[in-house]
Amino acid sequence: MRRSYGWRGALVAAAFAGAVWDATPARAEIVTRLPTAERVVALTFDACEARAPATLDRRIVDLLAARGVPYTVFMGGRFARDNAAEVAALARDPRVEIENHSWSHPRDMRTLDDAGVTAEVVKAEIEIFTVTGRRTTLFRFPGGNADARTVGVVEGLGYRVVHWRWPEGDPDPHVSARALVRQTLTRTRPGDVLIFHINGRGVHTADALPQVLDGLTAQGYRFVLLSDPAVGVRARHSSASTAMRTRSVRAPSGKA
Repeated sequence: MRRSYGWRGALVAAAFAGAVWDATPARAEIVTRLPTAERVVALTFDACEARAPATLDRRIVDLLAARGVPYTVFMGGRFARDNAAEVAALARDPRVEIENHSWSHPRDMRTLDDAGVTAEVVKAEIEIFTVTGRRTTLFRFPGGNADARTVGVVEGLGYRVVHWRWPEGDPDPHVSARALVRQTLTRTRPGDVLIFHINGRGVHTADALPQVLDGLTAQGYRFVLLSDPAVGVRARHSSASTAMRTRSVRAPSGKA
């Protein structure tokens, strides 16, 4: 039986009930690359679901598993809920980290007030934790649409915001596998955060990835998680702050 409740009011009440999630002052900073000059790249994928259902692209998952490549998935809360079994299995792989990509993937979170931004982040956080048992510490805005206010709200919840230096554009069916390979091997620089899609929206991504992996490896790059302790992005909050939110609000559910 699915649980349901008025999630927006409950989440916002919990977030603003006097609890302080992160004592570090917000900086409204968007991370676009890893803080290193080493020849490393972070391979990241978006797994979002707005109105239409979406599923994991098994060709990508299986390829990366076979090659032992670490990667980060920025996942929507709805996507985690509707693909719970596969997401839980993915989370058992230590080479995969799962981070927050909002609950419903609104086109532009700048149109939301602070309470709406908070609800999108916290509801996704709780759903991802419910499915995977993992705490999220990084956030990616849908479409990269953010400003100082919305980034500040997210940072106030204890997150770092991670985007990219340049987009792959793989949801565009006119961007062929050959084009994806060419632009990635030409544009990539040390510390880059690469962004693809793993929810079926990367039209030619699965076809391009083998050559992308081979080409970057041949150029001397190695792949790392965003949270890599040596060269990665440091989280703003501890797991304790996320645990406080998880205890404060019941895990969300239902089709809202």
